[in-house]
Amino acid sequence: MTRPDPADRAPRAPGRPDGTGRPALPPVPHTPLVGPRPRGRGRTHVPPAPDPLPRPLAGTGLRTTSGPLVARRDPVGRRSVRRGGGGRGGWFARFAGRWGWRAYAVPVLAVLTVLALVDVAVTGTGQAQPAAAPAVVPSSTAASSPAPPGAGAQSGAAADPAAAQGDAEPTDLAPTTGAAAFAEAGAGTVTVVDGSSAVYGTGPLRRFVVEVEDGIGMDGAAFAAAVEATLGDPRSWGHDGAMSFQRVGAAEAAAGDYDFRVSLISPGSMETYCPGVGTGGYTSCRYGERAVINLARWETAVPDYAGDVATYRQYVVNHEVGHALGNGHQACPAPGELAPVMQQQTLGLQGCQKNAWPYP
Repeated sequence: MTRPDPADRAPRAPGRPDGTGRPALPPVPHTPLVGPRPRGRGRTHVPPAPDPLPRPLAGTGLRTTSGPLVARRDPVGRRSVRRGGGGRGGWFARFAGRWGWRAYAVPVLAVLTVLALVDVAVTGTGQAQPAAAPAVVPSSTAASSPAPPGAGAQSGAAADPAAAQGDAEPTDLAPTTGAAAFAEAGAGTVTVVDGSSAVYGTGPLRRFVVEVEDGIGMDGAAFAAAVEATLGDPRSWGHDGAMSFQRVGAAEAAAGDYDFRVSLISPGSMETYCPGVGTGGYTSCRYGERAVINLARWETAVPDYAGDVATYRQYVVNHEVGHALGNGHQACPAPGELAPVMQQQTLGLQGCQKNAWPYP
């Protein structure tokens, strides 16, 4: 008799018919065919499509899908920002996105504030300060109306119409000589001495107007003749063909067709016609295109001229017209020499000898 194999007497392991002990595999579900039957033998198995929509997990509030879980690159749902302001648009785009219109208003307001502070620092009041207007001298008629400084000056004139020149206010001077009486103050208006003269000298022509203040009792024609004689002298500024002179009248004055004026003004009106120069009612001056002759000096001269009124008149005309032609003051070159005509001889000769001419 054949002995049975011990393996045949061992009990079989549960779960598998073959007794291996391995868990039984679940039955393979039957998947129906999808689509038309293909040609040939057999059928094509099409697996079911994964669920595209996330499904909630019970009790967690989370959603999941039937597919594999994949970690997102950006777990917070925003672009990563590189250190130092990366990302599309940079830091300003993020700033504008957060603050909206304020992001543009703040820089504009900052710039306006800086400009306002600069303006206040420059002007002191935040407003531009207007330039000081030249003095306006009242007049009664068109013929006696003084032109403002610089009006009518031709392009060939050397003087700066806006500048003023004159001798400094004198101190401790002796009384003037001469017994002539003169008006301390006139009407404050001037009248042009009408008429014209011949041309004196050769060279570039300089046309001038002569005017006298109203109410000072002076003969305008006599004053105009004295000015003509001085400027027409060969020792004056037209020396050796340097320039020529011609007096013109009221029509030319009204039209501005002249180069400078020679005006005879009372001491009381000097500050009106030479504002800010500091004549003290004593000295003469030049203001704009005006050579202003002080009536007191015209009548009595100064102590250093020792009563030589005629020579002083020639000096004062040449000196103030010299300013109108663009010449400045000069000093005494040395004791005993002739004083330059542009020396302030009204205030003293400083050791020089009196002299009335540019080219003596």
